[in-house]
Amino acid sequence: MERISIFQLFTITVFFQIGTTVIFGFSSSAGRDAWLATLISMIIGMIIILLYTFLMKMNPGLTLVEWFPAQFGRWVGIPIAWLYPPLYMYGSGRILADLKVLIPTTLLPGSPPWFLILALLIVIVYCLFSGIEVLARFTEYLLPVLFVLLIIEVILLFSSGIVDFKNVQPILGKGWGKVWQAVWPVGITQSFAETLILAMIWPAVKKTEKVKKTTLLATLLAGLIISVFNIMEITVLGEDITQRTTYPLYLLIKQISIADFLENLDALISLNMIITAYIKVTIMLFAAIRSIQLLLNMEDNRPLILPVTAITYLMSMTMSTNIVEHLYADIIFRYYLLIPLIIILPVVLFIVTLIRKRGLKY
Repeated sequence: MERISIFQLFTITVFFQIGTTVIFGFSSSAGRDAWLATLISMIIGMIIILLYTFLMKMNPGLTLVEWFPAQFGRWVGIPIAWLYPPLYMYGSGRILADLKVLIPTTLLPGSPPWFLILALLIVIVYCLFSGIEVLARFTEYLLPVLFVLLIIEVILLFSSGIVDFKNVQPILGKGWGKVWQAVWPVGITQSFAETLILAMIWPAVKKTEKVKKTTLLATLLAGLIISVFNIMEITVLGEDITQRTTYPLYLLIKQISIADFLENLDALISLNMIITAYIKVTIMLFAAIRSIQLLLNMEDNRPLILPVTAITYLMSMTMSTNIVEHLYADIIFRYYLLIPLIIILPVVLFIVTLIRKRGLKY
């Protein structure tokens, strides 16, 4: 069985939660209070993650898709568990669809989207065949590089003299309404509650007793990073532009200009977004493949890699024809798939598990 360290779990969680959230502007619908909506989403998300870690503790050594048969019985639990592999595949397809629009628009104009996504999937397939340990080592080495790049980007923005903190004032000038609309359901489900997917790899962690603390710390760090970029987008671009633009972070980095020499760094941020998206898609596809392997009682998951990635590729190419349709489908996805599967069902499972554990004591 593959094993990963606590620090590797930390890096995987940070990359997973950042994922593609920064591409479209996390909580940008809250306007100048987007950073506050992000922090609230993070806090609520940490509470939900705490619930997930309690479920892990009450079902030692089991992955997410094994929790349901263990507590609900095979006839009820297995059909419920089968809902999760398609969820992971569809979620991966949505991220690839994000990149299908992002890369030709920003980094490689005029490039055929089908070829770009296919090329990325080939690299993902290689990583899936190599195993979760390889991905964990990759994130372990890459996280310090990501931090350095993020710090440099913030320093360059300040050095360009374009940051104006008056743009974030007044705080809550339009009340709590817009903030809560950004928090629920998108803010909570977009990154933090999706961490339930990592329950597929938690049993592979060498020190499972530290999973809760590590995951919560990683969530705190990811939330703060996203919040910092929320503030930078508002202070540089202003509330109206941040809300109207499709890729506020990309537009933000394009504003860097120092002495008419250091500028046009948008390719750098595009590369950052592609890397974080690559890691998130790989994790989600690994979770889907591992789930199917466990549900079918297969000894080896390698025969599943190519079929699963092929289906995901087809979904990414066909799920939407333009960015408006893509964003609208995202709302449907969150209300009808994410909320029931990553919030409602885990809460029900927790209650049932708690009742059964107390019943056994008596």
